[in-house]
This record gives sequence, C-alpha cells and structure tokens, in this order.
Amino acid sequence: MTAERAISQAIEADIREHQEHDEAGNSKFGFIVFLLSESVIFLSFFVGYAIFKTTTPTWYPPGVAGLETREPLINTIVLVSSSFVIYVAERYLHDKKLWGFRIFLLATMLMGAYFLFGQAVEWRGLPFNYQSGAFGSTFFLLTGFHGLHVLTGIVLQTLMLGRSFIPGNYDNGFFGVEATSLFWHFVDVIWIVLYILIYVWQ
Repeated sequence: MTAERAISQAIEADIREHQEHDEAGNSKFGFIVFLLSESVIFLSFFVGYAIFKTTTPTWYPPGVAGLETREPLINTIVLVSSSFVIYVAERYLHDKKLWGFRIFLLATMLMGAYFLFGQAVEWRGLPFNYQSGAFGSTFFLLTGFHGLHVLTGIVLQTLMLGRSFIPGNYDNGFFGVEATSLFWHFVDVIWIVLYILIYVWQ
C-alpha cells in the first residue's frame, strides 16, 4: 500500500511539473504572438510614413526645413542603453540577488522617464503640430504611439519592482520580469527604426 501511494504521488508530481511547464510555454508563446502583432502595427506605420514622405511634394510644414537631431540623439542613446541596464537587472534576479535587480530595474525606469521627458520637451518646442500636414500628423502619431509603449514599459517595470518586495514571489519563476524585459527591448528596437526614419532620413 505504501509503495502504491508513493508511485501515485510521484505520478501526480510529474503531472503537475508538466502542467507548469506547459503553462509557462503557453505564456511565452502568447507573449511572442503579442509582440509580433505589435510589430505588424508599427511596420504599417513605417510603410505609411515612407509612402507619404516619398509622394508628398512639400513634406515639411511651411517654415520648417528639418528637425533638430542633437537632443533626440541623446534621448536615443539613453533609451537604447536602458536595454543593457534591464538585462543586468534580469541577470541579478536569475542569481537571486534582489538588491541588484531592484537597483538596475529602477535605473531602467528612470532612463525611460528621461526619454519621455525629453520627448515632451521636444514636442513643446516644435514649430508645428499634428495638424501641420502629412508630416505633422505622422510625426506625432509615430512618436506618440511609441511614447505610449515606453510609458507602458515603465508601468510594467514598476509592477515587477513592487512584486520583488513580496517574500518568495520570484522563487518559482519570473516570467513577468522576462516578458517585461523582452517588451522593453522591443520598444528600444522600434525607436531605433523610428529615429532613422524621422531624424536621419531628412
């Protein structure tokens, strides 16, 4: 009887392990599908921007010869560098070092906030708005939609940081942190493409 019970418990444990593995795999697959759908949206915006730019006779609004690149470049360096910082945070979590995870995740959040602040300052100083022809509308649509994703990333990181203070929260896995980190890398790559399209290709 004892042997049968031990076998039964072993089978139940094996089933639970497979179920947990399947749930984690399904979660990762679902998140990848989500990012792919987001990629399609941004790709459609990129193509639309390129079409408008190459077919509109007068691309920039009257009185606008081009865009300032210095401050956007600084913002770009900060945002792209934050991908490395969140990666370091993730490695600290893998090593069960919560203090390092918290410090580097907070640093990532601050870098994202700096980017949003820099974008707000840029918007405020622009001599055109979203009603200023095709360029104005596409510029604010692209940068605004991306900025919304940056804000979403900061909110997700805030949640992950808060969960790190719950005892034992990350003992059985940290898919939420991995997904948040992957989302942040995605946001950074999208911005690199945007920067090239809007600020380099003038």
